[in-house]
Amino acid sequence: MLSINFIYILKLQSTITQSVLEFLYLFIVGLTSRHCNIEGLLFFPIFFLTFMFILFSNILGLAPFSFTLTSQLIIPVTLALTFNLSFFLWGFYFYGTTFLQVFIPRGVPIFLLPLVVIIEIISYLLRSFSLSVRLFANMMAGHTLLYILSSFVVSLSHINIFCALIPILLVVGVSFLEIGIAFLQAYVFVVLLSIYVTDSLHPIH
Repeated sequence: MLSINFIYILKLQSTITQSVLEFLYLFIVGLTSRHCNIEGLLFFPIFFLTFMFILFSNILGLAPFSFTLTSQLIIPVTLALTFNLSFFLWGFYFYGTTFLQVFIPRGVPIFLLPLVVIIEIISYLLRSFSLSVRLFANMMAGHTLLYILSSFVVSLSHINIFCALIPILLVVGVSFLEIGIAFLQAYVFVVLLSIYVTDSLHPIH
């Protein structure tokens, strides 16, 4: 009986994986509630899954002979378009034509209103483009730099192994930098989504 209780207590102890997941869970909860208020927590599950998907796609792409999903433009574009279209339909479903006031800033003079509305509509449509290209460009640039430095290592190693030491150190340094960028890009993507969904929750603000 004592051994069973001891095993049960061991199972209650948090592992490193559990601690990391709990940290990420609380991190995304805080991020969502900070940008979208309490009602924005309705979108927390999809934000958390999106964050984890982008983070692990970015990190797994750093492994040798691997494939980075987010460095392929179709993946960020699909994510961005799906989210922005869903946010628009969500706002239009709950607020009807009142939701269109999101394109009409307050305090704009009447004679400038048509021009401002056109600009707001264009900027709203460009959200998907900017959101996807930001993620794609950062991942592609980092992996291209790693590829170039790795090519230097291979080329210089044929001449002298000591000549390849500096490129090897640069590859290691850039790899650690890319891990930070992988987390940062997942964070930025979800932050922008949480800001964009605010327009659907509060079109008049």
